[in-house]
Amino acid sequence: MLGQPTSRLESKLRPEEREGPVYKANKDAWVALVRDFRESLEKVRQGGGPKAVERQHKKGRLTARERIARLLDPGTEFYELMAFAGWGMYEEWGGAPAGGVITGLGQIQGQTWMIIANDATVKAGAFFPITAKKVIRAQTMALENRIPTLYLVDSAGVFLPLQDEVFPDQDDFGRIFYLNARMSALGIPQISAIMGNCVAGGAYLPVMTDVLIMTEGSGLYLAGPALVKAAIGQEVNSEELGGARMHFEVSGTVDFYEPNDEAALERIRQLIALYPPPRLAPWAEGRKEPREPLYPAEDLYGLIAPDGSRPYDLREVIARLVDGSEFLEYKGGYGETLVTGFARIGGFPVGIVGNQRLILKKKGRIEVGGVIYAEAADKAARFILEVNQMNIPLLFLQDVTGFMVGKESEQAGIIRRGAKLVNAVSNSVVPKITLILGGSFGAGNYALAGKAYAPRFIFAWPSAKYAVMGGAQAAKTLLELEVEKLRREGKEPSDEELKELYERIKGRYEETLDPRYAAARLWVDGILLPHETRKWLIRALEACALNPEREPFRTGVFQV
Repeated sequence: MLGQPTSRLESKLRPEEREGPVYKANKDAWVALVRDFRESLEKVRQGGGPKAVERQHKKGRLTARERIARLLDPGTEFYELMAFAGWGMYEEWGGAPAGGVITGLGQIQGQTWMIIANDATVKAGAFFPITAKKVIRAQTMALENRIPTLYLVDSAGVFLPLQDEVFPDQDDFGRIFYLNARMSALGIPQISAIMGNCVAGGAYLPVMTDVLIMTEGSGLYLAGPALVKAAIGQEVNSEELGGARMHFEVSGTVDFYEPNDEAALERIRQLIALYPPPRLAPWAEGRKEPREPLYPAEDLYGLIAPDGSRPYDLREVIARLVDGSEFLEYKGGYGETLVTGFARIGGFPVGIVGNQRLILKKKGRIEVGGVIYAEAADKAARFILEVNQMNIPLLFLQDVTGFMVGKESEQAGIIRRGAKLVNAVSNSVVPKITLILGGSFGAGNYALAGKAYAPRFIFAWPSAKYAVMGGAQAAKTLLELEVEKLRREGKEPSDEELKELYERIKGRYEETLDPRYAAARLWVDGILLPHETRKWLIRALEACALNPEREPFRTGVFQV
């Protein structure tokens, strides 16, 4: 029909541009970056290494990854979360690949479960500080999204040399048991299988779940035989003290006794098959049949420079993520450095807020892509209110350098209007999912649902950079501070020394910008490759859909 409105995004990428120098340069840079990240991930997945795997097999036990593979429905994928936890950390102790615990979403008997599996090939599954935080993050995801949770326990307990960093704080080891209890009170199913060691404080975790399975040869006790002898002088063997048969026949702690890993995993599948399907969130009940985008996701590698050096149109990214490349843009002619609008991803309705990276000419002035201007902050805040009114999820696409500064910006009320956006994001009650495409700097990270603003899931591309400010700016500031310090000591650095000092400071700072640094500390839940992003977003939305509850939306004092 003539004049009928359309929401279909038309890509401006012409076929001949795929052979152009800019597209090819971007793609070549991505190829090297993707290879680097895949090699890093493969290293993580080796866990404690071949010898540790061999030791596990000699005990008649499977590794954590082998256990997970056997649990999943045939032909389904394990969506591993926080794989880079602990990356580059604890090197003085031999490292902790994946933080010593495997976590992620898997389909078992047709239902989505959060799986938390100790990796006994990494320091016998001992809890490093990051191990506890990773388990807590996985439990928090399960609690917020009402995801049934399965624990495969095979751990020697707290890593004693670092016990002071594991044990006492609010988000340390004890929080795991707190969340066990809170999840149980909310009716979230939890199943545990002890398939190795389960000692000391860690013994509470499986016992606080709904169902407890234990395999022959495993141990469950607050104190092992050696500690019992040292504490009270009693001599007792491991089986009498905390063996599977003792807990099954004598203490009554264990619900199911199994002879080996394979039998325990089959028992888990039998139990999960008995659970009824969950009630879904209202926004998920009307899920439509998913439609593939009109444009190939592989184009993303040519459209976007991984170092952030070239501008790009965010709509080109959206066109390769959303169903049918259809996007109903909201206030498209106002506050254009933020793009807002509605779409479907995997059939689910979503509201999208993201940074436009084009250089914009507007009313006689130039607006720099990636910067949040006062009008853009206003628009995004208003859009978030609308999305909460509609009760559909929010997807944030971050590539942000921060808020605009300067006289005109201050006089336009950038602080007031930025505060309005932060308020809207903070008090939003619909599921939030955040994806960092490039920069995530300063207050821009906060305003677009960074980790501190409780997104249900937060992901990053390998091109992401996460800091208060960019490397060059930070290095100059840090250099000035260092030079002042030297001058106070009566030293005047030469031009050559200044250059060397600047490069050293910049290099050190840029190491912390690597998304693996962020992922190691759980600032992001996963590093996604651009062409795999859509399937991950769909999986995250499917997980969010398991929580049908909705809190009332209130903003309190709201700047106008």
